[in-house]
Amino acid sequence: MPDPEADPAPDSSSPTASSSLLESEDDGELDLPYWLTSTQEAANTTFLQMVRRLPRLLRDAWMLAWRASPRTTTAVLVLQLAAGAAAALGLISVVGVFEGLLQAGPTPERVRAAVPSLVILILTLAVRGLLASAAAAANGRLSPMVYEAAEMRLLDLTTRVDLATFDAPDWRDAMERARDRGIPAAQQVVDFGIEVLTGMVSLVAVAGVLAVLHPVLLPLLVLAALPTGWAAVRAARLGYRSQLRLIAVWRRQRMLAYLLAAREPAGELRAFTVRGFLLAEVARLLRISTLEEIRVVTRSVRSNLYGQALSGLLTGLAYLVLLWLLWTGRMELAAGGAAAYAINLGIGKLRELAFSVNRVYEQGLYFSDFQGFCDLSVQHAEPSPDRRAPERFTEIVLDGVTFSYPDATRPAIDDVSLTLRRGEIIALVGENGSGKSTLAAVLAGLYRPQRGSVTWDGVDVTRLHPESLRDRVAVVMQEPTRWPLSARLNIAIGRHDQPASLERVQESAEAGDAHEFVMELPRAYETLLSRHFTDGADLSGGQWQRLAVARAFHRDAPLLICDEPTANLDARAEHDVYQRLRDLASGRTVVLITHRMASVREADRIYVLDHGSVIEEGDHEELMAAGGLYAQLFTLQASAYQSA
Repeated sequence: MPDPEADPAPDSSSPTASSSLLESEDDGELDLPYWLTSTQEAANTTFLQMVRRLPRLLRDAWMLAWRASPRTTTAVLVLQLAAGAAAALGLISVVGVFEGLLQAGPTPERVRAAVPSLVILILTLAVRGLLASAAAAANGRLSPMVYEAAEMRLLDLTTRVDLATFDAPDWRDAMERARDRGIPAAQQVVDFGIEVLTGMVSLVAVAGVLAVLHPVLLPLLVLAALPTGWAAVRAARLGYRSQLRLIAVWRRQRMLAYLLAAREPAGELRAFTVRGFLLAEVARLLRISTLEEIRVVTRSVRSNLYGQALSGLLTGLAYLVLLWLLWTGRMELAAGGAAAYAINLGIGKLRELAFSVNRVYEQGLYFSDFQGFCDLSVQHAEPSPDRRAPERFTEIVLDGVTFSYPDATRPAIDDVSLTLRRGEIIALVGENGSGKSTLAAVLAGLYRPQRGSVTWDGVDVTRLHPESLRDRVAVVMQEPTRWPLSARLNIAIGRHDQPASLERVQESAEAGDAHEFVMELPRAYETLLSRHFTDGADLSGGQWQRLAVARAFHRDAPLLICDEPTANLDARAEHDVYQRLRDLASGRTVVLITHRMASVREADRIYVLDHGSVIEEGDHEELMAAGGLYAQLFTLQASAYQSA
């Protein structure tokens, strides 16, 4: 019996129990990765560099807005400019009101002299209000259009890059930054750009009035706003640098949070009692993020405090100069009143403009990430020649093909040569990591080899449009995608460009041995296959595999590539699938990848891979007679069944 006095066993699910594992973790999450060097340079931009950079930022953002909706963009620009002009006219009328009220003479006469300017002021305020409301309504339409255009551009470019790019860490991190902050930034740069435009129009009016009243007042007005602008730019740089330092932390934290909350890993998470370990890791990452954000906020508040204090002192200097001008008789009292009003209004407008410029600059840093990702994706986009792949092929030849993943130390497949003929069943076998799946991806046109050639009936695939090539290929993945669509669409998506009747979908399902279990679903073929939505259903791993086989049958392509198509199937279902694959091979070419050696005995030709190279080829009898790796693997599996 257990000793009741003994210390209780530690709870492996508690965060404390996992601390020993976490202590060994490297706390270098805030180290800036080398691939962010150019982005860090953007964060170190000075105030003057920002001012020089502003026109290009606004131009690029407005070009995006123009592509989203030329008509709405034009309306926003015209209405904002008109509202700014109305504000300028109102300011000029204020000068007229002061001149009328402060002129010599009886009070009724002075009031009457100010009335025309007062009427103009009231009318301009009303017109400005109407124009501003109309501009806000137009901007309310334009802003979501810009967001939509930015997101569609990002998704379009993301899906145009070649598959190997997804294995490049620098591109994936650039995509994360562009998606998380770049898309909203594109929208906000346009929004704040509108505010900059409006502020500049109003400021021109104030500057014009002050320049007429006395030329010394204008530089003092600008000088008073500079500290606020400096503080705002400094705070923006601090925030952006923090974003760069935290991007890896956030990515990791989101991944772990998904594992804690998602349905798929929920079973294993509980079976291995790793809840406490993952919670402790998420808490550690959140703590790193929290402390960094507190540090940035503290420094930003300090910078803003210095900027506001210095700006207040310089504003006081502007008013002292104005009083000196009045005291020494260099300015009339009426002009002084108008100047005081213009200074007060101008400083407010300058601060608003500095804030808007800073927000454009701040969001422009993230918008630059979006633009940088777009440029990077364009560089990695697949070439798209006009020539289309043949509807049917006689022979596919790989000659000396070598392919390496980004940053890999050795090729995944090395100097591979093989031939596929129409109607053949070709098997690729080998141990884990031998390059079978990579070779299948090259055959499917998903990867482009760095050396060697792949030809379809003598035509190099680099001269063919990649989508037309893939249109001739059906692939059954080892881990098929679980599309959150109806069972019917999960099959019909195999040939989404053609209308598919329910009868044809059912034929494909029967060919893939999926019809029976689909009919048992609550809504049969119309059942949504995702438990994330109401009335959704989920399938077992084997059922998803059979649905993927049905999707491949529905695609009706001349080349069928099956990467472990029966990995999740029982023996009876596996036998049925292979029988159907042999039936499908009539007039088509089937490439079969499997670890189960008995499944490839009837293949026309078998290629044995080891460390990315083809070391044996032939049919089953020839390879068994050779006594090489194939014979060893086959004998090993066969002996396991015999001993059982």
